[in-house]
Amino acid sequence: MDLKVSLEQWRALLAVVDAGGYAPAAEALNKSQSAVSYAVQKMETALQVRVFRLEGRRAVLTEAGEILYRRAQALVEEASRLETSAESLARGVEAQLYIAVDAIFPMWLLLQCLDRFASEFPETRVELLETVLSGTDETLLQHQVDLAITPRVPPGFIGDALMRARFIAVAHPEHPLHHLGRPLVFQDLRRHRQLVVRDSGSRRMDAGWLGAEQRWTVSHLSTSIRAAAMGLGFAWYPEEKIRDELDEGSLKRLAMQEGEERFADLYLVYAEADYAGPAARRLGDILKRSCAALCNKKA
Repeated sequence: MDLKVSLEQWRALLAVVDAGGYAPAAEALNKSQSAVSYAVQKMETALQVRVFRLEGRRAVLTEAGEILYRRAQALVEEASRLETSAESLARGVEAQLYIAVDAIFPMWLLLQCLDRFASEFPETRVELLETVLSGTDETLLQHQVDLAITPRVPPGFIGDALMRARFIAVAHPEHPLHHLGRPLVFQDLRRHRQLVVRDSGSRRMDAGWLGAEQRWTVSHLSTSIRAAAMGLGFAWYPEEKIRDELDEGSLKRLAMQEGEERFADLYLVYAEADYAGPAARRLGDILKRSCAALCNKKA
């Protein structure tokens, strides 16, 4: 028994069902009605199963036909994706992109950029590594990613400036630091718990003021922000990362005598700038344009 059924025959089956008959299916496929009918008959012969039965003048799926129809849908969809992928590869477009993004970059902006990128390169898969401090450098130095957004450009690499992240000192509104009735000095902070995000790299670098006698170190920025919003400590956070908490009042800026804010510049860095593919280049362009638009809006 010959079980070979062509993709065109499966498409003919779907068209007959979806269009509601052989004549509209032939029109949808831009084929003659006899060609569509022959394709379905040939499939039935190859599979030795009846796909349609006649009810009056209507062709209705048999029980076996219902099963084959559902599986044909998945088969044709997968074949379409495969063809698109092959076309992309023929154009030299990367099948997958690996990107590292430092935790201080606004996630909402990154997701907007990835959404726009996906509409232009739907077949390129993206793997995102969320990193902290030297962890971002290491992904570039160890050739783990195609591009990275990092606050420091490693030696041997060239970066394009994207934006400047503004860090502000904050704590829950009921935190004791808010009730001293005067501008705070670092001696005040030393008596309270500071919340810190651990460097995701092997070098375990430190950044910012770390003078508090009590300290909690966590692996994710979101965990630290959650702890601060619960009144468990104070910290410096990128303002864009805590916009919701500031607006809803679960975090409030500390009135510092000095050091209330600090800044970190973020750069776009390609792992192999001379050999970056079209998808990596396009994602980089989207990121640069989106960051420029955000900075101009704030200016």
